[in-house]
Amino acid sequence: MNRKTIASWCLFDFANSFYAVLPAVIWQTYYQQNIVGNQKGAGALWWGYAISTTMLIVAITSPVMGAVADYAGLRKRLLVAYTLLSVGFVCLYVTVEPGMVIWGFAVTVISYVGFEGGIVFYNAYLPEIAPREYQGRVSGWGFATGYVGSLFGLMLAIPLAQRGMLNAAFLCIAAAFLLFSLPAFFNLPPDGRARLGLRAAAEAGVRESWHTFRDILGLRDTRRFLLSYFFYEDGVNTAINMSAGFAAQTLGFKVGELLVLFAVVQVSALAGAFLWAGPTDRLGPKRVVSLMLIQWSAVVISAYFVQTKTQFFVVAVLAGTGMGAIQAASRAFMSTLIPRGREADFFGFYSLCGKSAAVMGPLIFGHVAVAAGGNQRVAIFSVMALYIIGWFLLRRVQAGGPTCLPPTEAQP
Repeated sequence: MNRKTIASWCLFDFANSFYAVLPAVIWQTYYQQNIVGNQKGAGALWWGYAISTTMLIVAITSPVMGAVADYAGLRKRLLVAYTLLSVGFVCLYVTVEPGMVIWGFAVTVISYVGFEGGIVFYNAYLPEIAPREYQGRVSGWGFATGYVGSLFGLMLAIPLAQRGMLNAAFLCIAAAFLLFSLPAFFNLPPDGRARLGLRAAAEAGVRESWHTFRDILGLRDTRRFLLSYFFYEDGVNTAINMSAGFAAQTLGFKVGELLVLFAVVQVSALAGAFLWAGPTDRLGPKRVVSLMLIQWSAVVISAYFVQTKTQFFVVAVLAGTGMGAIQAASRAFMSTLIPRGREADFFGFYSLCGKSAAVMGPLIFGHVAVAAGGNQRVAIFSVMALYIIGWFLLRRVQAGGPTCLPPTEAQP
């Protein structure tokens, strides 16, 4: 392995985690409570619409763009373009004022599409830069580095938010996202030789997406894993995307307290990603994901019954350790199921499953909250069904054993 390449790849996770502070805490809370108003759950519903729209766009475009990246040799250039799109629209957050619901919705969706879309091409580098027996560890290192980035983002945002300087926080985070992305832009492997021109690559991308879909249907374990991932990742994304609103609305967390809460989650996730990186290779990603789904179910049950801010901090630690481990193990699991040379388009479908699933969860959460008169305890409890379905589907996957062992021949 090339250490400089691995470090640059991990550092991109550090960079985009600065952005993650915004939808996870600051911008989510500001949009729900100040831009829309959330007394009767309207803010949570509009935020659910924004997240669902983002994930739908990414889900629809990711398989085609992944195939285009492979055919036209554009993986790195698309990574750069999506990152710049996100950075640019974060800067436009400063133009959104209370009552500008639609404009706030638009800049949220476009900035989030840039962030989530870029991750498709970032993930596709994993099988190229790390041998199979190290992919679990490298994936864990990437997520762990990302959680450190979130902590630095909080350190940057907290003093500005406490002074009410939210616009300054938005601009500083955008600048940090761009700055720390530069090593990946320069040091990740260069784009391969284009096999087709851009237009032909786009047309081939549509055809290749269909062929990839058919190929996945023919690969039993890949098909079963992605179906399981579709459900449990929806639950994880929904819990992450709606947690700040839940804490603010249900338990009365202020912005400063939410930032501290997010910091606790990131430290816990950092610990989870590091602690489970080695076991993911030794035990196998399937076993690690299964254990984490049990843990996430415990998180949801605990959140339903929590009454105090202190209790919610304890739940946040449990959620954080589970978040770091399940995300890293899932990415490592997928990397073991991809035929060599087809990383971008297969990770495009991996993203499709994760993001299209994330269309469903926030909408369920938002509508349940509105139907319950703004009671978000009932809404958060509904998420557990997604973990249970994902766990049962995962049991049918026969792959996902220890990656330190010689790879076995894939079964159709």
